[in-house]
Amino acid sequence: MAIEHAILVSLLEKPGSGYELARRFERSIGYFWTASHQQIYRVLRRMETDGWIVVRDVPQQGRPDKKECTVADLGQAALSSWLHEPIEPESIRHDLAVKIRGAAFDDPAALITEVERHHRAHTDRLAHYLTGEARDFPAHAASDAPAPGGATATGALDPGRELQHVVLRGGIAYERMTLAWLDDVLATLHRLAAER
Repeated sequence: MAIEHAILVSLLEKPGSGYELARRFERSIGYFWTASHQQIYRVLRRMETDGWIVVRDVPQQGRPDKKECTVADLGQAALSSWLHEPIEPESIRHDLAVKIRGAAFDDPAALITEVERHHRAHTDRLAHYLTGEARDFPAHAASDAPAPGGATATGALDPGRELQHVVLRGGIAYERMTLAWLDDVLATLHRLAAER
């Protein structure tokens, strides 16, 4: 995936300025695809030149006009083409897993602080996801049992919102799985440290 595709999806969900788009990357899309503010602005300029987006001035009260980006027909076609292309399953490059295996050749207790730091980071990210879910999908929270097709018994979402929610649920499931694994790692490291 190129950053252009992530930008097209975000702009189709809601048109916005480069600043607003960068904020969305910080709050949600950035958990799946990261990009700096400078990179986003650079790509937006190229996408405008290529005819993928249209940029128009939007007057604002008491502030300079903002430049709002929307997806043009060429951008919609580019996204559609990309959506129909097959992609390879992602390989996970996990430095912490290599460190954990390497601890067999050193003191396993030396990794406890690092694994605890990762555990806190994933705990924080899970809390962030759950807060966002409660705010954005209050009637469809992860605690609700999904009905067939991904909807919950409490009501249906429009397709765009439903797909946003299924991605968020994937993030929640990933963080929960990672935390369970880190709990297992910590228990193992503590046991091995006690046996030394």
